[in-house]
Amino acid sequence: MHFALREVIDTVRMTEIEHFDIRTITLGISLRDCSSRLPATVRARSYEKIRRVAAHHVRVAKEIEALYGIRITNKRVAITPVSLIADGHSRDDFVSLARMLDTAAEHVGVDFLAGFSALVEKGSTYGDEALIASLPEVLASTKHLCASVNCGSTAAGINANAVQQMAQVIKDTARLTADQHSLGCCKLVTFCNAVQDNPFVAGAFHGISEPEAVINVGISGPGVVLRAVKEIGTTASLDTLFDAIKRTAFKITRAGALVGHRCAKRLAEITSIPIQFGIVDISLAPTPAEGDSIGDILIAMGLEDVGAPGTTAALALLNEAVKRGGLMAATHVGGLSGAFIPVSEDQAMIRATERGHLSLEKLEAMTSVCSVGLDMIALPGDTSPQTLTGIMLDEFAIGMINNKTTATRLIPVHGMKEGDFVEFGGLLGSAPILPVSRLGNHVLARRGGQLPAPIRSLTN
Repeated sequence: MHFALREVIDTVRMTEIEHFDIRTITLGISLRDCSSRLPATVRARSYEKIRRVAAHHVRVAKEIEALYGIRITNKRVAITPVSLIADGHSRDDFVSLARMLDTAAEHVGVDFLAGFSALVEKGSTYGDEALIASLPEVLASTKHLCASVNCGSTAAGINANAVQQMAQVIKDTARLTADQHSLGCCKLVTFCNAVQDNPFVAGAFHGISEPEAVINVGISGPGVVLRAVKEIGTTASLDTLFDAIKRTAFKITRAGALVGHRCAKRLAEITSIPIQFGIVDISLAPTPAEGDSIGDILIAMGLEDVGAPGTTAALALLNEAVKRGGLMAATHVGGLSGAFIPVSEDQAMIRATERGHLSLEKLEAMTSVCSVGLDMIALPGDTSPQTLTGIMLDEFAIGMINNKTTATRLIPVHGMKEGDFVEFGGLLGSAPILPVSRLGNHVLARRGGQLPAPIRSLTN
């Protein structure tokens, strides 16, 4: 892939002035050849392969940072969903495997290792059940490990039994990590229509159709887009606004492709392993830093605050413009690709919720047009499993019907109530505890079974 000198210069300007960074370079590693009926064998094979394939990942990413002057905020690893390589193992076996994976992540120097995952949209195996049962202890006893469970899809419908189980897992995880403001829940994502090449944690995993090893890049750039929106002023039409965002997304995606290609090539040279460049995920991912906010972009587009009438339409415009610009810029675009709206990681979103301008219900409406879903939502600690089940079912229904990825990262913060404020620290940020509807849904939440797929899923 050829890059002009002008593109490199543009990238340097974006980095120095507009908070542009590569949010993550994620090395996906297949562990399919590590499977065994013997738990000790799976642990040994997985540990050895992660150490061997990812040994130089962080060092190479730092070399590329220095070479191009582009910040790479996170260096991560994603692996084959663990339930697939350890199917039939017990709950305790999964806990032991998790601790070994955490040690492997520590040794290769990544901040997170994702893929402690199960895919149960149509039902669960014994291994899936054991993995899900292990999650509270796993998330409470590891530092770097991230977990996800896919509970639904447009093709299969929604596994309501799995959603019920995950609601209880979230509650138990919140309780076991109560001394850390229920931090374990920040490392757990539930999905509908999970994608196999997502580089962003906590929901990343290395899909079964992916190659042996692959580099996937997640870009950022809210500050770059914000500057572009401000430069065109308040009188420009929506068409003009759309075009400005699209052209900006093109530039930041080209920068992500440059970094991804270079990283994959260098790692393959060093390791003699066929590490490929996979995709650029063109999601706009905010951070708690000022000027690095999706909410600020929406306000600059013409809203008094996030949550005002027109917020969902403005987010839809932003999302579509980013996707169109990104698709023109890179041969391979994938992952989630759009705009993230994690409440605790975006200063404008935090302020809007504190002012009462942004409710859980408005956030749910916004997820119908953006990437992922209800992300980093801090809830009262006494939120019931039935309420959590209902929130997840609602979010997954949006994904299933609209054939898009939706997810939840819900954090019922142990011991906290509506109006309190929780600090998670680092990139996880902080958030006010959002109010939750107290209307009962106990009968519906306990029904279980399978919510059928929409008829338009029958396209084969």
